[in-house]
Amino acid sequence: MSTAAVPSPQSAARPGAVLADVLPASTAARARARDIALVVGGAALTGAAAQLSLPVPGSPVPVTGQTFAALLVGASLGTGRAFLSLALYALAGMAGMPWFAEGSSGWGMPSFGYVLGMLLAAVAVGALARRGGDRDVWRTAGTMVLGSVIIYAVGVPYLALSLDVPLTEAVSLGLTPYLLGDALKAALAMGALPAAWHLAGRTHRS
Repeated sequence: MSTAAVPSPQSAARPGAVLADVLPASTAARARARDIALVVGGAALTGAAAQLSLPVPGSPVPVTGQTFAALLVGASLGTGRAFLSLALYALAGMAGMPWFAEGSSGWGMPSFGYVLGMLLAAVAVGALARRGGDRDVWRTAGTMVLGSVIIYAVGVPYLALSLDVPLTEAVSLGLTPYLLGDALKAALAMGALPAAWHLAGRTHRS
């Protein structure tokens, strides 16, 4: 079987690639198997991170590691694989897989809008990563901020509709209490993603 269509790790590390492209795959079949594993693994990572949960008094939306994981999946896998991964996460959770926040499932909870927002955010972050948005500290910060904005842009209005409260009240319930945590998550990504690219570059040069 020809391997001409399968990028080498060296070429994958060039502009236009995401971290997942650095993983070796010597044939097209192995590349497909790699991509399937990454899609399933990204969904599982998001589900596991959702269980790292702390309730917020007065709000139906807990603090979780879910959003951080979804943004990392977007940046690491790129647009297509990230979409499939977060779509798998959302659909499996809607079907009864208890891996939404606090072991919940279904689509009736007021916080379900954040799951939909994470799907869109992962796609956007993946597109930015293809353009180098995760390769240095400040571009990574901008990428993570944009991803977070998309999550809230979907999650907060959904929360307002679910609870039948004004949008301003939904902002105080579903956005304001989480800004500090989001800043910390962005700081973690600012260190982790550029460091991963630096490590990948050193590996390929060695």
